[in-house]
Order: sequence, then C-alpha cells, then structure tokens
Amino acid sequence: MLKHEIITVVMLFAAFFAFGQKSDTVRVLDEVQVMATRAGVNAATTYKNLSKEDIKRSNLGQDIPYLLDQTPSVVIGSDAGAGIGYTNMTIRGSDNQRINVTLNGIPLNDAESMGSFFVNLPDFASSTESIQIQRGIGTSTNGAGAFGASLNIQSDAIEPSPYAELNNSFGSYNTWKNTIKVGSGLIDDKFAFNTRLSKISSDGYIDRASSDLKSFYIDAGYYGEKHHLKATVFSGKEKTYQAWNGVPEDFLTTNRRYNGFEYENQTDNYTQTHHHLHYNYFATERTTLNMALHYTRGAGYYEEFKEDESFAGYGFSPIEIGGTTIDRTDLARRRWLDNYFYGTVFSVTHKLNENHDFIFGGGANQYRGDHYGEVIWAQYASNSELGDKYYLNDAEKNDVNFYSKWNAKFGAMRLYTDLQYRFVDYTFEGYNHNLELADVNVKHHFFNPKIGATYLLSPTSNIYASYAFGNKEPVRDDYVESSPNARPKPEHMHNIEAGYRLRRESLNVGANVYGMFYKDQLIASGQINDVGAVIRENVPHSYRMGVELDAAWQISEQFRWQATAALSENKIKNYTKYFDVMDEDGNYLDAPQVEQHYRSTNISFSPSVILSNAFSYSPIQALEFALTSKYVSRQYLDNTQSKDRKVDPFFVNNLRMRYSFSLLGIKNIDANLAVNNILNEKYVSHGYTYGGITPTGEHIDYNFYFPQAETNFLFGFNIRF
Repeated sequence: MLKHEIITVVMLFAAFFAFGQKSDTVRVLDEVQVMATRAGVNAATTYKNLSKEDIKRSNLGQDIPYLLDQTPSVVIGSDAGAGIGYTNMTIRGSDNQRINVTLNGIPLNDAESMGSFFVNLPDFASSTESIQIQRGIGTSTNGAGAFGASLNIQSDAIEPSPYAELNNSFGSYNTWKNTIKVGSGLIDDKFAFNTRLSKISSDGYIDRASSDLKSFYIDAGYYGEKHHLKATVFSGKEKTYQAWNGVPEDFLTTNRRYNGFEYENQTDNYTQTHHHLHYNYFATERTTLNMALHYTRGAGYYEEFKEDESFAGYGFSPIEIGGTTIDRTDLARRRWLDNYFYGTVFSVTHKLNENHDFIFGGGANQYRGDHYGEVIWAQYASNSELGDKYYLNDAEKNDVNFYSKWNAKFGAMRLYTDLQYRFVDYTFEGYNHNLELADVNVKHHFFNPKIGATYLLSPTSNIYASYAFGNKEPVRDDYVESSPNARPKPEHMHNIEAGYRLRRESLNVGANVYGMFYKDQLIASGQINDVGAVIRENVPHSYRMGVELDAAWQISEQFRWQATAALSENKIKNYTKYFDVMDEDGNYLDAPQVEQHYRSTNISFSPSVILSNAFSYSPIQALEFALTSKYVSRQYLDNTQSKDRKVDPFFVNNLRMRYSFSLLGIKNIDANLAVNNILNEKYVSHGYTYGGITPTGEHIDYNFYFPQAETNFLFGFNIRF
C-alpha cells in the first residue's frame, strides 16, 4: 500500500470517529457519475440491469463474469477452472477485448490489449451498487469501443446510516474469501465515506493453479445541495500460478486437472491502483455538470523457467569453458509491464423542457507503458548483469472522444440520437520479447453515430428499434503478431437492434432481434501466443444475427422463474484458411502454406444456442432455494467449422440456498450456500488449437482445453451491523 494511501485511510477513520453523529435527515442522492453513459428505462437499446441485491446473491468470491452468467448471450470460463483467478467472458460471441467496461464512467479496459482483467480488482463486486449490461454497440461511452457489449459498473452508493460488514466464504479447492466493510453513513447530512479490505485465495481446480488476491477500496465524499465531490481509491494485487496453456485433448479423460508448468514460481504478479475524483455541479433543476479526473498505476510481471534457451535470444555472448563453446542455458526470466493511465471525462446534462433533454460529454486519456524482460537466474549468465533488460519496448496511446446525445418525447414516441467522434493516436517502439524491432505509429479518426426510437404501447410495455455504426482499432498483439507488410486493419460494424419490453409487478419480458454486420472484423484464429493471448485475424465480411429472450415471472409469493435464451447465426463469408505443411510426426516442413476456402463458415467461439434458467422457491421470506441451469451449444476452436477442432456442448446446473435473519441485535446475518455443477458435468469452457496439414492432405491437430470444475461448493456467512 502506498504511503499517501495509508494517510488517506487514517484521515478517513479519524473523520468517522470525529463526526460519528449522523443527520436525522435521510436523503436519496442520485449517483450521477454513470447517468451520461447508461441507457434509460425506455431507451432504444438492448440492456440488462443487475441490482445490488442481484449481485449479493451470487457474490461468494468468484470473479465478476460469474455474476453475469444468468444474463442473455453470456458464456463464462476460467483458466483455473473454478471462477477465481483469470476468467473470461463472451457476450454474443464477442470476447472481453470487445466489451467496453467503465467504473463510474471511467474506462477500465487496458489501453493496449483492450481487455478487462477483473483479476486485478479482486472482490470489486463487494463494492458494487449496480451493473448495466448493454448488448451490441450500446450508448456512447468512454474508452475502447464496444463491439459486442458494454458493462457499466457503479460503485457503492451513499447509505444514510453507519454500518459495518464482515463477509466471509470458504469452499472447494481450499477457497477462502474474507471481506470487511465499514461506512459512516451521512454525517451532518453532507459527508460520507466507505472502506473495504478483501482477501481471496484458492488452490484452483487445475493442478497448482492457485490464486492469492488482495484488494482495498476507499471512497469519501461531500454531498451538498449544489455540489458533490467524491474521491475514490481502490487497488488490487494478484499472484496467480499460470494455467494459461490449458490441458492437451488426450488428457481430458485421464488427467483433466493437468498443468504442464512445474517451476515453483511460474506465476503472474500484478498490482493496479486506481484513483478517481468526481465532481458534480447541480447548476439548476435542469442542468447538471459531471467532471472526473482519474489516474491508474499498474506494474507487474510473470515469471517462468525456460530450458536450453539460446544466448542469442537474450543478447548474451557465447562463452568458453574448458575449451567448449557454450551458447545455450537454462534460465528463469521475468517479463514486465509497467504502466500509467490518466485523464479526464466529463458530461453536461441539460433538460430543455419536459420533452427534450441534451447531453454533451467526452474524455481525454493517455496511456504510457513499458514492456521489458529480465533474466533473474541463468545456469550460464555470460556477460549479463542482474537488472539488465534483454528487451525494452515502450508505448504511448492518446484517446480523445466527444459525444452528444439528444432525447425527445412526442406523445407515445421516444426518439434519440447519439453522435460520437473518437481520435486514437497509438505508438510503440523498441524491441519485443523475441528481440524483433516492433515500431508502430497509427492514428485513427472514428465517427460513431447512433439513432433509435421507442414507442410506448402502454405504461408497462414498449417496442424499440435502433441503428448504430461503430469503429474499433486493433490491439497491441494484433500488430506484434503481424508482419510489417500485413498490418491489421481497424474494424467497422453496423448494428441493428429491435425489441419488445413488458414490465409488470409479477412479469418482466424482454425479447429482441439483432444484426451485427462487420467489415474487417478481427476474429480469433484459434491459436494463442506464448502468454495465452488470442491471436486474431481480419476477415473482410462477417456477421452475427440472433434472437434473445430475457424473462422473469413471479408465479406466487413463493415461486419465481427466470429464463434467458439466445439463438444466433455467426458467420464469415468467403474465408480462406492457411495451413502450414507438416510431416507425419508433426514437424513443420519448408513448404508453401496450403490454402483452403470456405464460402460460409462459423465464427470461432460463437455458440448458436445459449440458454439459462433459474427456479427459486421461498417457503418463508427469510429463506430461498434456487436451481440455476446453463446450456451452451457447440463452439469451434477455429474458423473452419471442423468437428475435429471444437468445444463440445455443455449443460451445467447449480444449486443455491440463502437464509437471512437477525440475532442478538445484529442487523442482518446471511448464510449462503452454492453447490455448483451438481450433476458433475465434465465440461470445458474454451480452448485453442494449432497444427497443420500433411503433403497428402491429412490434418494434424493439437487441441488444448480449459476444463471447468466438477461438483464443488462455496459457503458464505455475512454479518452486517
């Protein structure tokens, strides 16, 4: 923990004890930080809201994607197999590089990889008030473009009364979660703060795929009639044993928990600390200004042992010992990422009259990051010195956007327009980890328009339709894995959404159709690089089309039924796959690649059917039982639609029990038991493949998978004072 953060904690606790008198006036204060980028109740956007209570039901230490599993079109997985450590998620077949994530309107996606690594923010769900998932391009927001979905996360809102919580859980694979939260409530009706400390640890389902995760969260704010000022600091530190190589296909039936890494400290280590300062000015009843400054500091490395490495790969000079020239060695190395991300976001909301309102907003952010490698031990160190960097590549990315939104009412009709301009300037230079010169400088000017209409059929139902156009730049790995003569192209997408919504006291139904039509979509090739990142390729023309259903029915006071369904077609038109030529033993031959053409083929990792179901039963108000189910149809590991390279369909059922009560003056006690995969389904969530083709045309495939945990449990015991 940094020195100034310790001082902040001390000052906040001093304020709590000095002002521990709460005002008798209880006010509901809107959290305006997320309002500019969220979809409203009748918005012509396909979205789903999760409340604090929804999150609390499932929050036993697993990563945020696992809390979204029962929402439409979502598929989740975990490297370690049990939802703790590195996790992944797709929405409508789009992975986390295409899912825009904001925390109180501040971008979370890594500027270079564009992924969101929730492992760096362990237990952030315990400080989350609500999450909105927008599917498709969604509304204009800050940070990387949304090409599959957006997650808009709002941290804890103000609570009127002081509180303290102890949240603990334990479960299979030696999994533990310990959380303490303290909040001041409103002091003098103007001041408030919240704090949280968390620790999560697990051995993982996969052998040695352990996780040791720590985090803290602090916010403090002033809430006056005209001005709100809120400062937030939160940080996460993760140490995970690597499991990103997966399990060979042949081992799935004999040793599905296999981990090929054996070096004791084959770990990933990263610390990320976020600082946010939000200011809201309520100029008039019609005009609100929201401004924020943010600064994120991240640094970490992954360590690995390598055998018989060439000196040339590390800039070592050959040495002679006893007349023998030595130019290879065993070694341990660390590859570092050391970065800074800072900037500002803002929005102005003005209500012209009862029928028209206008939002103007934007942001300017800069990322600076160094990528470098160190050899920390070598059997033969040659001329190297401890602390030498055998490669160094630095990056800078500037991202500026402006958007304007207009919402209008004309009787039962609601109209909106949303126009965004985004400028990206990305440079990195130096040598990559293969000691190859990797200099890139690209600039992009993107215009992202959106328009939509909603018609109110009744006070409880509406229909809507929208059109959006989006652009998205390639990520760092797209450039690194490409040749200078075949640089990746930006992606472009037309998104059409149409749907029906019904909201009644006992019945909520959302049904929609969508089309996402791409030019130069960057899709997973099926391969990964040496750190488990997906290798992607541009395809000229592709699309995703589908139907989604999201329904909840309160059958009676005791019974509730929720269900989602997503049926889709995800295709590439006129795709060409290039196969390397191999001999029968799997050795690559010096021969031209073999081309195979596909007029229409499925996009990798894009299941055509995703279903979820949840039955809950409450015999008394304090007790709830729930059975949740998830079905995901076949996924393909690459874009050839070959059944030799696939992830089999899976159907997983989980059982949950929750009992809430008060005892001995304690405000609330929650006992929460989750038994996951109760039918012991032996399934895998995702994988990758590589291989080639023999001179006689026979395919040789090396498939690797990420098995998920068999029957396991998590038990939580939470106390709130």
